[in-house]
Amino acid sequence: MMIDQVPDTVPASATRKRSFRNTAAGLLIGAGLATAGSFLAWSPASPIQAQTEPYETSPAPAAIAAVNPNFVTDVVNRVGPAVVRIDASRTVSQRVPEAFNDPFFRQFFGDQMPNQPQERVERGVGSGFIISEDGRIVTNAHVVDGADTVNVTLKDGRTLEGRVLGSDPVTDIAVIKVAERNLPTITISDSDQLQPGEWAVAIGNPLGLDNTVTVGIISATGRSSSQVGVPDKRVDFIQTDAAINPGNSGGPLLNQQGEVIGVNTAIINGAQGLGFAIPINTVERIATQLAESGSVAHPYLGIQMVTLDPEVKAEINSNPNSGLTVNEEEGVLIVRVMPDSPADRAGLRAGDVIRQIEDESVADAATVQQRVEAAQVGQPLQFDIRRSDRSQTLSVRPGEFPQS
Repeated sequence: MMIDQVPDTVPASATRKRSFRNTAAGLLIGAGLATAGSFLAWSPASPIQAQTEPYETSPAPAAIAAVNPNFVTDVVNRVGPAVVRIDASRTVSQRVPEAFNDPFFRQFFGDQMPNQPQERVERGVGSGFIISEDGRIVTNAHVVDGADTVNVTLKDGRTLEGRVLGSDPVTDIAVIKVAERNLPTITISDSDQLQPGEWAVAIGNPLGLDNTVTVGIISATGRSSSQVGVPDKRVDFIQTDAAINPGNSGGPLLNQQGEVIGVNTAIINGAQGLGFAIPINTVERIATQLAESGSVAHPYLGIQMVTLDPEVKAEINSNPNSGLTVNEEEGVLIVRVMPDSPADRAGLRAGDVIRQIEDESVADAATVQQRVEAAQVGQPLQFDIRRSDRSQTLSVRPGEFPQS
């Protein structure tokens, strides 16, 4: 089930290859947190075929390796200078337990009793990459979450003070700015055209080991946030078997040409060969808004929904505690409407089955998420629904996703 906060997809030119400078539990997040020397998880890392398509197709992995067996080295030499290490620190106050203020305790412990809140500094290590010559850097939002100071270390050894321009926890993207010019930058590809089996190269600072390179393939695309285990995010993830570890968060995932296709962000705890990255088309859209305004407005309905099929229908109807009776076997069932949400104000109700949005059919909950995310806050959307064997059309104005 989802509460409308999953993937977003953005139409993109099929042939674009451009630089950013021309635009702007089971989950272990890939960033490290060190306190007093310890390491903790910081939660809040065939031959070339003739082109028959109207867009560019990348050479197959075997062909690339056959033509240039050192292509990974070439990618690293070209892109490495634009990949950075990010050290973020934050001060955390630990309040004295109320029980310690009891006179009974003070009678026995006297001056040894703590009187003031205790403070400690937490330090996290992540990765990032430079997207503009004037010092804009992309990383994960959780890498710099709550940070008091951010230091950026370049491959040439220089350390620069960074300033967070904006952070979006919904997509886990942040933009940092350093006061330096003429910096090396990274070139981006079109993540909409990715196909399973293509080469994938990751560069980052896993476990504090700077400038580490790993290689693999694209294992899958379009992994929903629910599948990955982070239903509070609005991302369709790229799955890769290139090794990603704590500290890789925010670093680039590259194709065989050395163009960035995603931002490494997470691994599933206990799994092997399963890493995930945020598609660069999503990153570009979010990063541009963060650099311009410091925040991102995500459309929000306020519904919990599930994709219908005969099995789901039978399960709901046989559950006396569901409070719902379902007659449809396809579409998207609304199982809950948040009070005083845009959906509530528009008249959507639990038990409604969404069939179309703006006269386009929707077959699953992820598609509903994509349609909503592609809309504008306050822009009316027409929902065609089935309610008690009757069809209705309702106009819903998405609100702004509550950051809290």
